[in-house]
Amino acid sequence: MANQSGFIKFIILIIILLIVLSYFGINIRSLFESDLFKNNFNYVWGGVKYVWETYLLGPVKYLWNNIFIDLLWNSFIENMDRIRQGKSPEMIENAPEAVPSQ
Repeated sequence: MANQSGFIKFIILIIILLIVLSYFGINIRSLFESDLFKNNFNYVWGGVKYVWETYLLGPVKYLWNNIFIDLLWNSFIENMDRIRQGKSPEMIENAPEAVPSQ
């Protein structure tokens, strides 16, 4: 129910935004079709692509491949296979046992 009310608020916000733009005489279609908008958008998009390819792509690939896939996902899949076979997960099986004190 909470997701639906958030969606309804978003739709109402869009309608209010369209009313305000119409009040000020702004034509959305002509705005997006204008050469000025296209040039500005292409300039900003080129900057975003440059930052992504130059600074962010390497670290994101490393985090995805070496951290998420190798450490987390593969361990998750292996443990799910062990549970499906009726075995305990590796964490429980390899956990040290407490030795009672005397």
